[in-house]
Amino acid sequence: MLVTNSVVLLKFFLHISKEEQAERFRARLEEPHKRWKFASSDLETRGYWDDYMRAYEDAINATSHKVAPWHVVPADRKWYRDYVVGKTVVAAMERLKMNWPKPKEDLSKIKIV
Repeated sequence: MLVTNSVVLLKFFLHISKEEQAERFRARLEEPHKRWKFASSDLETRGYWDDYMRAYEDAINATSHKVAPWHVVPADRKWYRDYVVGKTVVAAMERLKMNWPKPKEDLSKIKIV
């Protein structure tokens, strides 16, 4: 429905590896300014990693469509994640072939003193 109504729909799944998640958890415990991000329940949930990966794969496969595909982005390195997302957004905007609106009057004769 959104795409039918000319909405540009971009869906991103930011995938980090189990190893990177462990590193980020360690950083949250070791660096005082990151401790607020950590909850002990994160470790319990981490035990279901394989189940979550299967569920994500099922959801992505079930909801990815030609007009609104999922973009699965490797996100272990934040700079690369940002690059891929930014490049995808720019490409989508360029496909719109937008132009600046034309002025309502001829501006060539206007002089500012």
